[in-house]
Amino acid sequence: MISQKAKYALRALVSLARAERGETMMIGEISKQQAIPKKFLEQILLELKRAGFVASRRGRAGGYELLRAPEEIMFGEVLRLIDGPVAPLPCLSKIAYKRCKDCRDEASCEIRHVFERVTLATRDVLDHTTLADSLRLEDLPV
Repeated sequence: MISQKAKYALRALVSLARAERGETMMIGEISKQQAIPKKFLEQILLELKRAGFVASRRGRAGGYELLRAPEEIMFGEVLRLIDGPVAPLPCLSKIAYKRCKDCRDEASCEIRHVFERVTLATRDVLDHTTLADSLRLEDLPV
């Protein structure tokens, strides 16, 4: 399962993706719109800012805005930033590979082979679905 933090991060980004290009949104507005606790949202937006997903502006027209177009932000990259590897087994991770302690032979591991298919399918969806795609629910394959 994805963490609550990752879910909030994605929901915040979706809110920003709905805004007009160059338009900012205040933390309070995103918090209310997405039912995200404001203090938690502040931490999440700071992390997203450090990673280059959003920018913040001070002043009357201040708030947060996306730095990249919604068509360029993949669900997978946000999920990896917040939650880490997208793999049910350490031996299937791209960024944090580790051999399973109880494994004798990865090549003949029946469990690994099944979960490898799950992992590849999951990565395919996450790495090819953008924030813009998520705004068009009717176009998302089930």
